[in-house]
Amino acid sequence: MRKLIIPLVLAAGAGLALAACATPPVGNRAVPQPAKAVDLPRYLGKWYEFARYDHRFERNCEGVTAEYALRDDGLIKVTNTCRKGGPAGAVEVAEGKAKVVEGSRNAKLKVSFFGPFYVGDYWVLDHADDYSWSIVGEGSGRYLWILTREPVPSPEEARALVDRAAGLGYDTELLHMTEQPPA
Repeated sequence: MRKLIIPLVLAAGAGLALAACATPPVGNRAVPQPAKAVDLPRYLGKWYEFARYDHRFERNCEGVTAEYALRDDGLIKVTNTCRKGGPAGAVEVAEGKAKVVEGSRNAKLKVSFFGPFYVGDYWVLDHADDYSWSIVGEGSGRYLWILTREPVPSPEEARALVDRAAGLGYDTELLHMTEQPPA
């Protein structure tokens, strides 16, 4: 019996160690609630990923865009595009849907890319009044995206966006700056 327990304990320990490696670090232990209401028609459209916290489902992605469109059933169609390996890499597309969380002033959504089995939080934590940029996170502090309407923000805007994320409590040292293809 003892000879059976030791391999089981070792296997369980290895499994836990691998699971810990797959979990992104917490970059913000006190995620704020969204700062403003979101005007959905103005938020819809194409966004370019300026920066993000890296995670397994976007590993090795550059040239990342997110496009949001209203569906006939009232949900939001989400189309995420990634270029594997670099800005000129092979295109991968993931399509999902999102539902606005009631009472959130349209600033919180539940997003699903894998049917009803996995639903993630999507919080628009802050955005420009003209919807030229958006900072998106969720309650755990493990995920963060900084989105812009232009593929590459000016150096001044880039610095201001990173500073704004830091002002929301995010560790900006964890940011991956997304490369976009040349215009």
